Amino acid sequence: MNSTKYNFTYILFLALATAMGGFLFGYDWVVIGGAKPFYELYFGISEMPSWQGWAMSSALIGCVFGAVLSGILADRWGRKNALILAAALFIVSAYGTGYTDQFSNFILYRLLGGLGIGLASTLSPMYIAEISPAKYRGRLVAINQLTIVIGILCAQIANWVIADSIPTTLRADEILASWNTQTGWRWMFWAELIPAGLFFILMLLVPKSPRFLVKMGKIDKAMAVLEKIGGKPYAALEIRNMQRTLKNDSRKRISYAELKDPKVFPILVIGIVIAVFQQWSGINIIFNYAEEIFTAAGYSVGDMLFNIIITGSVNLIFTFVAMRTVDSWGRRKLMLIGSIGLAVVYALLGSAYYFGFSGWPVLVLVITAIAIYAMSLAPLTWVVLSEIFPNRLRGVAMSIATFSLWVASFVLTFTFPILNKTLGSYGTFWVYSLICLIGFVFIKTKLPETKGKSLEEIEFGLTNEK
Repeated sequence: MNSTKYNFTYILFLALATAMGGFLFGYDWVVIGGAKPFYELYFGISEMPSWQGWAMSSALIGCVFGAVLSGILADRWGRKNALILAAALFIVSAYGTGYTDQFSNFILYRLLGGLGIGLASTLSPMYIAEISPAKYRGRLVAINQLTIVIGILCAQIANWVIADSIPTTLRADEILASWNTQTGWRWMFWAELIPAGLFFILMLLVPKSPRFLVKMGKIDKAMAVLEKIGGKPYAALEIRNMQRTLKNDSRKRISYAELKDPKVFPILVIGIVIAVFQQWSGINIIFNYAEEIFTAAGYSVGDMLFNIIITGSVNLIFTFVAMRTVDSWGRRKLMLIGSIGLAVVYALLGSAYYFGFSGWPVLVLVITAIAIYAMSLAPLTWVVLSEIFPNRLRGVAMSIATFSLWVASFVLTFTFPILNKTLGSYGTFWVYSLICLIGFVFIKTKLPETKGKSLEEIEFGLTNEK
C-alpha cells in the first residue's frame, strides 16, 4: 500500500472541483453582509429590526433543511448528483436575489441559497473523503475548509470593489437614490454566478464516488475510478475492503432506524457532539458580532473594519497550517490542542474585559483564538465527520451531524446577545471557555485517531468488526 503511486494530479482535480462547494458556502454566507445597508434601504426595512433579522438569517433555515435533505439525496442519487443540484441552487439564488424587486422573493432566493449551503457543507467533504487515499485524506478534505475561507474573503473583496463610496454628507433620500442602493447590491449577489457556474460545470466532469458505486453494485465503474486514482492493485484492495463493509447488507434503501444499531449509535453521537462543539466553541461570534466585541474593547468603527481584515487574513494563513499538519500530527491531537487552546484564550479574554483592558491586548487574544480555531476545530471537524461513519450510512449520518451543526450555529448566534447582556463580555467568554474545556474532555475520552487509515479500516475499528 505504501508503494502505491497515486495519480495526485487527478486526485487534486477532484478535490478542488468538489471544494468549489465550500467556496460558494463561504461566499454566499458572507456576501449579504456587504449588501445589507443597501437592500435594507431599497426594500424599506432599515427601521424594521424583525425584517432585518429575517433577511440575514433566512439562509440559515435553508441550511438546516439542506443538511437533512443531503443524506437522503446522497444515498439515493449519489454524492455527485446531489452536488450538481447544490450548484444549480447557488445559480438560481445568486441570480434571483439580485434580480428581484420584492422582499418576499428576496427571502425565497436566500432560502434556496441556504439549501445549497446545507447540501454543499455536507456533501463536498464527504465526496473528497471517499475519493482520497488514506495517506492524503486529511489535507485533501481540509481543502474544503480552505475554499470556505477563500470564499469569505472573496465576498468581502467583491463587496468592497463593487460598492461606490458614499459621502457622509448625503441625505437619506440621496442615499436611497444612489447606485449602491438601486443597483450595486444586486451585483454583489450576481458576482456569485461566476463561481456557481464553474462549480456546476466541474461537477458534471467528476465521476461518482467509488464507495457509492460499490454500494449500488456497480463494481466495474468503481474499479475504473479507483484505478485512475491509484492503479489496479490499489483499486482491487479498496474494492475488497468496501465489499467487506457491505457484505452482510444487500439493502439499497437506507432507514434511519439503522442508526440505532448499538455498533453505529455511539459513532453517531461522537459526530453530533463534534459538530455541535465546533459551533459552541464560540469563534463564529467574533465574526458575526465583530462590532460589539471590538467596540467593547474600545475600538472605533474604522478600526473595527481594519481588525476584521486582520482576523480574516489570520484565518486563511492558519488554515494552511492545518492542511500541513493534519496528516502528520493527526486529527485527535490537533482537536485537543484547539479545544484546550481556546479554553485558555477565552479565559484570558474574559479576564481582559473584566479588568478593563482594551485595545491591542484584546486584539492579540482575538487573533490568537482565530489562529487556534483555523488550524484545528474549523477544518478538522469536517475531516472527522467525513471519516467516522460507516460506508452504508455515511450520507444519512453525515446529514444528521451537519443538521446538528447548523442548529448549534443558530443557537450560538441567537444566544450571544442574551449572554452578553446578562453576563457581560467577560462572563460570556468565560462560558465559552468552560464549553471548550468540556469539549477537550470529550475528545480526549471518546474520539479515536483516524490518520493514515482507510475509511474501511476506520469503520472496522469503530464498529469492532474483523
